[in-house]
Amino acid sequence: MANVFDVAKYILKEKGCISTMKLQKLCYYSQAWSLVWDDRPLFKEDFEAWANGPVCRELFNIHRGEFSIAEQDIPTCCLSGVPLNTEEKDTIDTVLRSYGDKNAQWLSTLTHMEAPWNQAREGVPNGEPCSNVITKESMAMYYGSL
Repeated sequence: MANVFDVAKYILKEKGCISTMKLQKLCYYSQAWSLVWDDRPLFKEDFEAWANGPVCRELFNIHRGEFSIAEQDIPTCCLSGVPLNTEEKDTIDTVLRSYGDKNAQWLSTLTHMEAPWNQAREGVPNGEPCSNVITKESMAMYYGSL
């Protein structure tokens, strides 16, 4: 199975240098729609319900403190060594066609209107830190119902 870094690198190859926040949201939506369209996760890593929307901590750890990120910023040692297959690339490409032209804040706002992020942050005051996991099950149920 590929990992979040494989997906991030593919997105950056397709989109060029983008903000780290936008990369996080594009990885999130790639995972969400893979759960629906392909009936399986793209990668095993989870997203947490941070104040500005879903964040994969493992991916965050490589871009911490940076505003933008490019393909070459994904360390080779982080990649799984498992190439994305055609179905996985098709899913990511479809996500990029739907969400890729949106800015990071628009994507963040969208996640704030959706059940998986809200459920994971239940009881957490607005703007407060939160490391609650957005479950793959909640993502599959919510996006599968759309």
